[in-house]
Amino acid sequence: QLQLVESGGGLVQPGGSLRLSCEVSGFTLDYHAIAWFRQAPGKAREGVSCTSAGFTNYADSVQDRFTVSRDGARNTVYLQMNGLRPEDTARYYCAVRSDRLFSRCFIIDQEYDYWGQGTQVTVSS
Repeated sequence: QLQLVESGGGLVQPGGSLRLSCEVSGFTLDYHAIAWFRQAPGKAREGVSCTSAGFTNYADSVQDRFTVSRDGARNTVYLQMNGLRPEDTARYYCAVRSDRLFSRCFIIDQEYDYWGQGTQVTVSS
């Protein structure tokens, strides 16, 4: 059974860093696109980043601050978040695209089939 479990969220001061993890079980991540999304209360879900076949993609709002990576041996994807801002406060979700992708991924939620439960990130002084 495919399962995605996010972890690493928490409370951090502005300017701080967090590293989110998305551990995937029941599914091998090779050649599959993985994405991070976030949703703040009262706001629409927003694409943050994705990785596929050596490609990465980032939302303009997190470019140069966030870095997505994957560890094939651990079947885990990470989101390193630096320079956090209050507007980054949201629940962060990882999602997997079920078909293999050999080109650049896009951070569009309709393209992803399996989702985790999310981890809360709060940026506040």
